[in-house]
Amino acid sequence: MPDHVLDPVPDLVPASGAVHWVGAGLSTGSGLAALCAHTGRVRLWHRTVERAAEALDRLGLTGRAEPRAYTLDALTAELAPGDVVVSMLPAPEHARLLSACVTRRAHFACSSYVSDAVLEQVPAAEEAGIVVLTEAGLDPGIDHLFAHSLVARARAAIGDDTTASYRLTSYCGGVPAVPNDFRYRFSWAPLGVLNALRSAARYVEDGAEIVVDRPWEATRGHLVGGETFEVYPNRDSVPFIEQYELPRGWKPQTFVRGTLRLDGWLRAWGTVFEELKAGDDARIAALARELAAAYPTTDADRDRVVLAVSLEVSVDAGEDVGGGGDAGEGGGGGGSVVGRPSWSGSYLLDLAGDEEESAMARCVSRPLALGVRHILDGSLPVGLSRAAETAQRSQQWLDELDDEGLEFTLRVEG
Repeated sequence: MPDHVLDPVPDLVPASGAVHWVGAGLSTGSGLAALCAHTGRVRLWHRTVERAAEALDRLGLTGRAEPRAYTLDALTAELAPGDVVVSMLPAPEHARLLSACVTRRAHFACSSYVSDAVLEQVPAAEEAGIVVLTEAGLDPGIDHLFAHSLVARARAAIGDDTTASYRLTSYCGGVPAVPNDFRYRFSWAPLGVLNALRSAARYVEDGAEIVVDRPWEATRGHLVGGETFEVYPNRDSVPFIEQYELPRGWKPQTFVRGTLRLDGWLRAWGTVFEELKAGDDARIAALARELAAAYPTTDADRDRVVLAVSLEVSVDAGEDVGGGGDAGEGGGGGGSVVGRPSWSGSYLLDLAGDEEESAMARCVSRPLALGVRHILDGSLPVGLSRAAETAQRSQQWLDELDDEGLEFTLRVEG
């Protein structure tokens, strides 16, 4: 007998076909309609039955999904093994929903980053045989798909064993389609926007890890499709180097995932930043309410989503990648990126909302619904998946999103 035997992978609980979509806020859009087209057993849970019914009517889904009044106990009582719970609730609520899913052996999906409270429950979810799908919206979500695709293309062109340096940037933002004086349009709770700015960011610049306590102080200009935006880092970018499967022999010169804003945002938000520096929680909560009142989101507004992900790889001097560009222009010595990259690629999604749906709702709900459909067809593995997780599956999702009319462009050189 071997010294130890790997534990067998638990069997996947077969999907029942029932989907419980919890919450009908600003990010619930046509993805819900796409789910209704693939299964006739969708229930929309909202604050009251009346509010759920109103949301279904707004989405043109009356009669195609069942309205429900949400409480965790009421939802749990209806869960059966193999059902799928889709959480559109604020991120702190996900762990409680996942706990109910583990107990009832129901699958779980959301568009938010993985929290520690969710991560702690993954072993129990694996033992229960359920899928835990996270980071399957826009950002995080489509940005992961773009990055996986670019990295896979670069690896095929350059080779994993080639000594190279790279720059990867991933910036996303929801902005007003028609610029306003505030240079912003709230697409989620103002307090959440302000608190995100109060969180430190870690990223790689000039080959070194950098931490900034006030992300907006690292704001810089960024050109996308000939248009100048302002971008700044957010959260912790560094773990995504491994998640995106970048070869260990390639050295990051720049690796940053961040937020995109209209040009002029830094200046327009000057008084907000002064309040954030003071750090008074009560005052910041009051400021969030003031901003919500001063800059309300109305049905007449049109939003715009811009997601730009790019990767440049430069081969070190002396390396030969068989036509991957003039290796002499790659970074030498310490692996710095100098001159023209040996390979470069970029994805751009630039979408404006219309009278039927906001751009943010479309870009969040469509990939999330696609991920749920892959839970329903049994193609996602037991345990945690952050969006599509692999390059092959990411390309499949991108092809499917493209077929469904979510437009984006890819440019590759080298």
